[in-house]
Amino acid sequence: MAPGQKPVATTNEVIESAVIKAPLSHVWHFIKLPEFAKFSTAIQKAETVKGVSDETDIVKWTFKDGNTIEVKQDEHSNLDHFITFSVINAEPELTYSSVVSTIRCWAVTSGEFEDSTFVRWTSKFSSDADISVIEDAKYKRRDALRDLAVAAAKMVKEHK
Repeated sequence: MAPGQKPVATTNEVIESAVIKAPLSHVWHFIKLPEFAKFSTAIQKAETVKGVSDETDIVKWTFKDGNTIEVKQDEHSNLDHFITFSVINAEPELTYSSVVSTIRCWAVTSGEFEDSTFVRWTSKFSSDADISVIEDAKYKRRDALRDLAVAAAKMVKEHK
C-alpha cells in the first residue's frame, strides 16, 4: 500500500437471502452437506470423508473446476431448520484462515409468497479475507440460492 493510502474498509460477513417458491420440506431436503451436489451446479460431487471424526460429519466437495474443500458440520437442526458448517481443508489452499457459514430456512405462511421458503445464507470470514474473497462469496451464494430454487421447483413438479 502506498504511503498515506488508507486500506479499503470491508466487512467480513456475507449475507444473502432468497424466497424460494417451494414448501419448506422441499427446500430443507437439500440442506445437508452431502446433498449440496444435488442442487449446486458448481459442485461436481459430495462425498462423506470417513475416519476423520467420530463426533461430526465431514464432507468433501469437488467443484467442477477441480478445486476441493472439506466442510465440517458444526450444527444441524431439523427443528429450527438450520445448518452451520466450516471449511477445514481446501485444495488449492484458501487465501484466508477460516469461514463459518449458516443456512437457515423459514416457511412463509401467509401473503403473496405463502407456501414458499425464505432462505438466509450467512458466512463469516476471518479478518484476513480481503474484499475479493467477500465479493466472490457473495456471488457464489447467490448462484447457489438460484440453483436451490431450481432444484426445489423441480421437486414440487415431481410431487404434483
